[in-house]
Amino acid sequence: MWSVLLVGPFCLPAVAPSSKWGVSMRIVLAIVSFCAFLGLSVPALTTQANATVRPGFRSGGPDIIAVVDISDQRLRVFRSGKLLHTWKVSTAARGYRTPVGRYTPYRIHKMWRSRKYQNAPMPYSVFFHKGWAVHGTDAIKRLGRPASHGCVRLHPKNAKVLYSLVREAGMQNASIVVQK
Repeated sequence: MWSVLLVGPFCLPAVAPSSKWGVSMRIVLAIVSFCAFLGLSVPALTTQANATVRPGFRSGGPDIIAVVDISDQRLRVFRSGKLLHTWKVSTAARGYRTPVGRYTPYRIHKMWRSRKYQNAPMPYSVFFHKGWAVHGTDAIKRLGRPASHGCVRLHPKNAKVLYSLVREAGMQNASIVVQK
């Protein structure tokens, strides 16, 4: 059972204790994104079991969460549950795929070049799953619609900000969530 409590300028998603985290993650992120869209702060996610964790986080979970929404071609960056940035992205074009799921970054590079796609530059790469990464692109005019071979492309200035946040927090304290 889900509910959203609006308390002054705060939006509090609440989940029943029977919910499984893996199943609930997408719903929690949708609620957090919706509340952020409304300009409401999301100070805490609470369960009826009296455990308190940050929104979209497990207790002791990642400090930085980058949520990629394939349907609206946006990436939202949260730090400790607070929305910091919303940016246009490009995900997989027709015939390619961007993997959906929750991932912990495993490698970051200030500059990387694709071994698969003609040595294409991938500035400020945050690798999250089997070679897929969030990275800067020079195809800025294509941001906001599917255009990549599967990676998540960002404006290079925004990729630099995300890269810096992940580097500062540590990869183990960051999470990349890709949802349809």
